[in-house]
Amino acid sequence: MIDLLVGAISPLLDKFIPDADQRNKLAHEIATMTQRQAHEIAKAQIEVNKTEAGHKSLFVSGWRPAVGWVCVTGMGFNFVAVPLGNFMLALGHSDVTLVALDLSQMMPVLMGMLGLGAMRSFEKAKGVARDK
Repeated sequence: MIDLLVGAISPLLDKFIPDADQRNKLAHEIATMTQRQAHEIAKAQIEVNKTEAGHKSLFVSGWRPAVGWVCVTGMGFNFVAVPLGNFMLALGHSDVTLVALDLSQMMPVLMGMLGLGAMRSFEKAKGVARDK
C-alpha cells in the first residue's frame, strides 16, 4: 500500500523538487508516515488494555482470563475428553464415537495469548519488566 503511495508521488516529487537528496528525504518521510501512525495506534491500544486489565469490575478486566479458560476448555475437550470418551465407548463395544471440535479458529487466539504470557515471563526473568 505504501509502495503505491510513494510510487504515485515520486513523479510529482521529481517535477517539483530538483535536489535529489531533498527528494529522497521527502519520499522517505512519506513512506514512514504510515508506520509512525500505526505505531501510535498500537501505543494507544496498549494504554486501553492497561486500563481494562486494572479495572475492578470482572466484566471489564475478566474478559482476557475468560478467553483463556474457553481456550483451555476447548483444548481439554479435544485432547483429553474426546480420546478418553472414545476409548471408554470402544471398551463398551459402542458404535458411537465423539467428534473433536474444529480448533482452527481458536488456536491463533490461544497462541497469541501464550506468546504474550511467555514474553512477560521472559521480561520478568531478565529483570526488565515494569510493575506499573
